[in-house]
Amino acid sequence: MTPSGVVKASGVVKASRVVKASRVVKASPVVRRPRHAVAERPFIVIWEATRACPLACLHCRAEAQTARHPQELDGAGARRVMDQVAAFGRPSPLFVITGGDPFQRADLTALVAYGTSLGLRVAVSPSGTPTLTRDNLLAVRDAGAVALSLSLDGSTAERHDAFRGVPGVYDWTLDGWRAARELGLKVQINTTVCRDSLEDLADIAALVRREGAMLWSGFILVPTGRGGQLDSLTPGETEDVLHFLYDCGTVMATKTTEGHHFRRVALQRTVLDARGERPRLGPLYERLSARAAGLGLGGGERRAVRRPPMDVSSGRGFVFISHTGEVHPSGFLPVSGGNVKTRPLAEIYRESELFTRLRDPSLLRGRCGACEFKTVCGGSRSRAYGFTRDLLESDPYCAYEPGSFPYQDEVRSLAESLRR
Repeated sequence: MTPSGVVKASGVVKASRVVKASRVVKASPVVRRPRHAVAERPFIVIWEATRACPLACLHCRAEAQTARHPQELDGAGARRVMDQVAAFGRPSPLFVITGGDPFQRADLTALVAYGTSLGLRVAVSPSGTPTLTRDNLLAVRDAGAVALSLSLDGSTAERHDAFRGVPGVYDWTLDGWRAARELGLKVQINTTVCRDSLEDLADIAALVRREGAMLWSGFILVPTGRGGQLDSLTPGETEDVLHFLYDCGTVMATKTTEGHHFRRVALQRTVLDARGERPRLGPLYERLSARAAGLGLGGGERRAVRRPPMDVSSGRGFVFISHTGEVHPSGFLPVSGGNVKTRPLAEIYRESELFTRLRDPSLLRGRCGACEFKTVCGGSRSRAYGFTRDLLESDPYCAYEPGSFPYQDEVRSLAESLRR
């Protein structure tokens, strides 16, 4: 039975306790912003070192192949990329080496060491393959890597291996995860949120909490690469997942990838929690919450401070460099602003029409353009493009109706506090 039994048209269940708006704004930020202007420098740069990978993942953005591409950046080209990232100044953007499987490159350790020598914070995002060994992880750690991200798309070997297309991936991933933690590497776990994984999310969350991770990220599927063949989520299901991830944030650090409306959820839930109210959500949320409770996910020690999501989006604090040097606003947005072989990365990021348009929320169209949360959310430009071929259209996975949240003054106060 819901508190007071009164349901608002906006989808908010009203409780008896009410607090003044002035008490809603907290001292700590609900959403974090990069310290430096995102029009000048990115918060994070991801470089696709190779598309070579022995897996056959159902969602693969890169449609990875077993062999390396003949035109991928060689060692000298990769070092020039890192020089250009370092040229943004200090503190430098986080530099993530991804793939494919970056361990398919024999020079990976040398590249990590070179990036570290430039003052870059280097992270590596390998695949769960036989190359994910303790010796390889020790080598990249000793070369200077500070963190590792791994993918986990099922709570059991049967589920995960089916999604990744190769038997044994689940065990390789867990062995590598445990070895990385023992070696002192920070580990982020990424989970693809699609129809195949929806009902398993609570079990995956429980596994992540049990094994230990710096961060759990829910990747809200974008229909690009092989991912275009997977069934889409409904906006209501996406909303349920975002709120479930928010709930999980009380016991472990959570974030989203291509789930920018998670920042809207954080603002709304902060206001509702202060008022003693909760949102009215769908049956998927209820099932995930019940399963999580049954697994004891909400029990035990709770985090003293929730990790606020970072306000970065495609082209706005985020940049992706492909294996051939093309510069994209995101790895899931296959539109290029230029190539690092012929134009400096900083110039592309700061001046290209593609990137400058994406940093202007006034250009957004449809519901995203009308939304009061557009400056802190803006929707997934990758997903908008994937469904409509229009970078500035509405995010089709968002269920929120602009203006429907009942406590606009409180939300406005929180949003304004982010810009101070």
